[in-house]
Amino acid sequence: MTANALPDFSLRQLRAVLAVAEYRSFIAAAASLKISQPALTRTIKQIETAVGVDLFSRTTRQVAITAAGKEFVALAERLLNDLKIGIGSVRKHGVEQRGQIVLSSVLPLAEISLALMIGRYRKEFAGIEVHLREGMHGNVLDDVRSGVADVGIAYTNSLPHNFVAESLGVEALHVVFPVDSELSRAKKVAMRDLKEAAFVSYPVDAHTRRLADSAAAAASFAPDYAVTTNRFATLMKLVDSGVGIAVVPSSERPSIGNRRLTSRPLAGGQVSRLGIVRLRERELNPPLSTFYELIKQWVRGAAPRRLRSARRACQ
Repeated sequence: MTANALPDFSLRQLRAVLAVAEYRSFIAAAASLKISQPALTRTIKQIETAVGVDLFSRTTRQVAITAAGKEFVALAERLLNDLKIGIGSVRKHGVEQRGQIVLSSVLPLAEISLALMIGRYRKEFAGIEVHLREGMHGNVLDDVRSGVADVGIAYTNSLPHNFVAESLGVEALHVVFPVDSELSRAKKVAMRDLKEAAFVSYPVDAHTRRLADSAAAAASFAPDYAVTTNRFATLMKLVDSGVGIAVVPSSERPSIGNRRLTSRPLAGGQVSRLGIVRLRERELNPPLSTFYELIKQWVRGAAPRRLRSARRACQ
């Protein structure tokens, strides 16, 4: 089979992969599918041979899913969901626009405000099923690259050549700390003034973490990271608990009404460029095109004031 050839998978084979991924047991998965365990084992082996990688690692005690297996499971779920929705649409012979959109977004934006925009879209297009995936910047690019997600919202400071992006704005970096910190006396905080501070941050591969590390390197020191987390809410709680200060994009800074946390701009001009990203060769079908346009309108006109003002301050 050539690299570009598509393997011929049946629905039965896709369901077999999903069952093993769910039960993590060939015995339990075979029982749920009402087939024999040897037949299930042969089916999984046929798929792994066709794909060219192991989807599961087996031991005498357990079955674990590999990284490739996780990606295949996501694709299998997507294919089956698309088929289910499509068949439902055909059966109804309705004129209502139907389909599925998968959006992958960087974690903080998804937690802060995307729910409002998706809610608005669903009111206008109730027949479109929206799947929201949340992750770090690298996860979003992986989702779009693999086809698991139709589009992503991520940072566009540097993108692979096979991606295209539409800018949603520019955000300055802010330093977040408790309101009683001495840092609150300054209008801006220079990275060199944080040399002795403990930091809490997103993981090392996160876009904001890389910007903070770059700013610290320019100030001739390496930040002292006390804790890393991939959750925005946890990051804020760690700052509130006095574990350390955090460097975040302006849209993630504490609101003016927050009585425990505050922030100041990080001096030096480091910025995050936020945008909608998709594969260059991927065409936008009608439901996705409508959703794509709504994201742009929402950020530019109807997004929370905090994100819009942050963008204007950097332009």
